[in-house]
Amino acid sequence: MIADNGRDYKDLPHLTTGDEAFRAKFLSWDLGNISYVDVQEYLTVKDTILVPIASFEQHGPHLPLYTDTITAVEISQRVAEMIAVLHTPPIWTGYSPQHMYAPGAGRGTITLRSTTLLNLVYDVGRSLIHHGFNRIIFINGHGSNVKVIDPILRKLRYETGALISFVKPYMENYVGILKGLMENPPEETPGWHSSELETAQDLAWNERYVRMDRAAFTKAHIPEFLPKSFEKKDGMPDVEFEDYKYFTFPMDHHEFIESGVIGNPLRATKEKGEEAFRRLSEHVARGVLELEKVQVEVHDRAFVDRVF
Repeated sequence: MIADNGRDYKDLPHLTTGDEAFRAKFLSWDLGNISYVDVQEYLTVKDTILVPIASFEQHGPHLPLYTDTITAVEISQRVAEMIAVLHTPPIWTGYSPQHMYAPGAGRGTITLRSTTLLNLVYDVGRSLIHHGFNRIIFINGHGSNVKVIDPILRKLRYETGALISFVKPYMENYVGILKGLMENPPEETPGWHSSELETAQDLAWNERYVRMDRAAFTKAHIPEFLPKSFEKKDGMPDVEFEDYKYFTFPMDHHEFIESGVIGNPLRATKEKGEEAFRRLSEHVARGVLELEKVQVEVHDRAFVDRVF
């Protein structure tokens, strides 16, 4: 569980004030901090819940292993406060086989097998639907979860009729709503692993755990098993050949970047991280408000197959 960073989310800009009497009934928007009486009260008005999901993996020598989960939790907390919706505790480990490095290397990554992750996501989703939640919004902070998650999102939707969404509020090679915020040029991959964006966001979350004295600019390279006619510039599984990206390979992180850092974290600032969280959170909050307008009919609520 991520420790409380002491930030007061009451000062965040509210996209909707909603019913202040409704807000006043809840001491927290974290499902783990309230009782079932509060859950029942909430469900008389709303049926939406956010589920932060990410990973627990090495992020180079200067960032904590919680980095991806920090993104998911921070955005979930901010969105929850903005629009008065509940969120669960995080699913704090995900699909990260490429970040294990060699046995005994001490990288700290905890990965789940794809089947384990899918079963975990399914059980969380079915449990929430069982209790009366109809809109399950997964807030994802880890790119590799995207590789395996689709079948279980479809299973949850097809089986129950619930509205299932998977939100990816980060950058990597899609700049999106963060356009103009990062200083790194494209060749310094500002959105990639432990580069400018993630370092900035960790600084905004809790600068105590960011070791800028260890930060360094490092570039991805082609794995040794591929000929030099291929080229690699980021952390995607595809590589360039003759300036085109048609070839994909299963690669481990250490095969194309030894330090774990893809890009330049040296221009990161706390202010950039705070602005990134603001933009992403407000965007997600607006989207969730729109999804609350959708009519949802759950046709299979009971989580019967919940034992084995």
